[in-house]
Amino acid sequence: MKKLLLLAAFLATLATGFAAGIYALPIMIAPASPDSAQLSEIIAEAEYTATFEPDIPGSDFLHWGEGRVGISRHQVAFIGELAPGPDYRVYLVPQYVNSDQEFLAVKSSALQLGEVNTFNNFLVAFDQQIDFTQYNTVLVWCETFQKYISASQFR
Repeated sequence: MKKLLLLAAFLATLATGFAAGIYALPIMIAPASPDSAQLSEIIAEAEYTATFEPDIPGSDFLHWGEGRVGISRHQVAFIGELAPGPDYRVYLVPQYVNSDQEFLAVKSSALQLGEVNTFNNFLVAFDQQIDFTQYNTVLVWCETFQKYISASQFR
């Protein structure tokens, strides 16, 4: 019985350490965040703006975003904070979605703009020509865990 308790304690400690590592690693390897002043200028001149709210349906205490987004013809700028995690991507989506399942249902019609590697502010540049009339929502998604982070309508 004592061995079983020791094994259970060891496995619990191992699982906790692994989970903490998954959470902490993206924070530790994240590059420096872009300058807020530069991002503010980009957002002020952006063709579309949106706001990520932390308590929307689909987000939770581990998966959320809060701040302002500006979308122009060749970049997406964000001033705010995202919950840390691995493998984040920015998408444009043709309709507002607010859950993992809703996004997965329309992901084939979504347009991936690029990777997000910072959690306080980000700037994602892209080259494609985009018909913005086909999209109304900007969304941050975790590819590794297929998890909705945040989204907001920009038109």
